[in-house]
Amino acid sequence: MKLTDFLIALLITAIWGVNFSIIKLGLITADPLILAGIRFALCALPAVFFIKKPDTSWHYIIGYGLLFGIGLWGIVNLGIKAGVSAGIASLVLQFGAFFTMLLGAFLFREKLSRYQYIGIVVALLGLTSIIFVSDGSVTLAGLAFVLCGAVVWGLVSIIIKKSNTKQVFAFLVWSSLFSPIPLFLLSYLFNGASGFTELASQFNATTLFSILFQVYPNTLFAYWIWNSLLTKYPVSVVAPLSLLVPIFGMLGSVMIFNESIPTGKIVAMVFIISGLIIGLYGKRLIDRLKRKSSVAV
Repeated sequence: MKLTDFLIALLITAIWGVNFSIIKLGLITADPLILAGIRFALCALPAVFFIKKPDTSWHYIIGYGLLFGIGLWGIVNLGIKAGVSAGIASLVLQFGAFFTMLLGAFLFREKLSRYQYIGIVVALLGLTSIIFVSDGSVTLAGLAFVLCGAVVWGLVSIIIKKSNTKQVFAFLVWSSLFSPIPLFLLSYLFNGASGFTELASQFNATTLFSILFQVYPNTLFAYWIWNSLLTKYPVSVVAPLSLLVPIFGMLGSVMIFNESIPTGKIVAMVFIISGLIIGLYGKRLIDRLKRKSSVAV
């Protein structure tokens, strides 16, 4: 990978990591579901008037929009609001990679390797250690919400695979059309009009910054550039860089919210990221080491 492309990929992972703290800033004044609804409304509009519908079935577009908007980011917002720190949320959401593996095995009869099983077990040890973090940055309710979001991440990954679309940016824009109204309706159903009236009365520059950051750098720009890199380089070169997201997520939470990083969090991060490396790249790394040792002999 060229140095400029590597630095761009590094920037994307930093944006995705810091975004969890930016979401938390927005949640100071905005209802979690309304904040997600505004985000996806601006992802779709006005872009949908200038970008042609992607060449895939409507049910994939609608299904992705509902799950990505409500089931992933709406629920993750609820988790952060319920008491999970931005750093922990960015770390726990990485379990979406394992749920994608498990769903692939169930739906497509893809056989899991021993490295994937080992990776899942190692990452689960990290998740278990998070439960015992006692600095106030973790609540069971918040952790449950973010884990639900990770499950949905696995589902939306399957939808992308099934849709066979090559127009990922257009797919993102058009699917975003179907997220806002259900998110607004759910907020009204659970909280009445209070979320909307409170947002109108408390809306400030921080809220605006949070919304604009989530829409443009984090969603439209980052996904567009990342997918462009995936078309330019092998997935095996680009995808491992996403492991930096929770590291930037934790650093962002430290800088913006002064989140502490005790030993328990460091242990959890090491276990979860190690589990991801083993599960996603273990076989490849072992094969490479074997080739090198055979050449050396």
